[in-house]
Amino acid sequence: MTEPRTAPGALLPVPVVLAGARGHGRWHLANIRRLQAEGLVRLVGIGELTPLTEEEFGGELPEQSADFGALLDSTGARVAVVCTPIPTHTGLALAAAARGVHLLLEKPPAPSFAEFRRMADGVAAAGVACQIGFQSLGSHAVPAIRELVAEGAVGRVVGVGGAGAWVRPEEYFRRAPWAGRRRLNGVDVIDGALTNPLAHAVATALALDGSTRAEDVTGIETELLRAHDIESDDTSCVRITTARGGPVTVAATLCAERADEPYVLVHGTRGRITLWYKQDRVLLQRAGHGPREMRFGRTDLLENLLAHLTDGTPLLVTPDRTGAFMKVVEAIRQAPDPAPLPAGVWHRVPGENRRVVPGVDGLVAAAADTLSLYSELGAPWAPPAHHPPKEVSTR
Repeated sequence: MTEPRTAPGALLPVPVVLAGARGHGRWHLANIRRLQAEGLVRLVGIGELTPLTEEEFGGELPEQSADFGALLDSTGARVAVVCTPIPTHTGLALAAAARGVHLLLEKPPAPSFAEFRRMADGVAAAGVACQIGFQSLGSHAVPAIRELVAEGAVGRVVGVGGAGAWVRPEEYFRRAPWAGRRRLNGVDVIDGALTNPLAHAVATALALDGSTRAEDVTGIETELLRAHDIESDDTSCVRITTARGGPVTVAATLCAERADEPYVLVHGTRGRITLWYKQDRVLLQRAGHGPREMRFGRTDLLENLLAHLTDGTPLLVTPDRTGAFMKVVEAIRQAPDPAPLPAGVWHRVPGENRRVVPGVDGLVAAAADTLSLYSELGAPWAPPAHHPPKEVSTR
């Protein structure tokens, strides 16, 4: 086993390399700068196929290289933040693990369950820490809701719903060669609404159900559709049967009439709890009580990883705690290619270069509210019928 370059009691600041500094990587770059100002990290390298300019970076650049392994070697990095195209995640994670470098790996962690297992097993064998970048799972609202549920605040939980109604322009699906693709050059990508932009809705719903590990999922139903001229889904829903017995149903679209805050909804026999996970805002509604709204803080996942390395603080989002999410990714990967929506059920918004499916906002909300699939809600463009929950092969 490779000796990790950092262990409990490690000296600060921790040298960090960022792989992927454009796109969402800009958020990670800003976060690393914030932690650098606090003396927790030192940015020692950036991995990009096309180097950043000083103007783009906003100052003097650290070492850059398109060779991730060589960059880790030359900089002596102890932590790597990986925010690169989905198909590259496993290879880069294993390259870091082989050098004893700890990881913050962006979601989704891999495009298939087999790649996920290869990554997770390799990281575990190397003895390095790995945090998966589901930032919503750093919300203090998640344990607070679990506590409310355990106390019986809403009675017995009968299911969890999730809803994400977003708008995205046509350019969103052309932002990178892999965008909107299920496969690229024979390699899985699986860049769909539920697996990438609204993946947090799925992961957070599973977390609130207490079903985060692969073995917690017993069956999955999918309905995958698309209004855009892409391979992947932009309007989809999934219903997950868990070992706990209650369904977890999540509906999403990138073709909403109006952008709305995504949320997760815990259904109980005597009430409900709504979490708007990007805002860390919770609404508790229950019989015999007035509504109660709460707001919570959030632990940054890179900070949590650093705390784990320096004082042994438990990691919030280990690979195994994303196993259930990855079974959903696998079900979507194995499903038939998303069905194109007929031209008559969507239209372009003048001057905004985006496609809208009229009525989809209400259907997304109704799916989360009733734990139903689009087809069961009578959506005219949904598949005529769904099949019993499918056990997803992960071999």
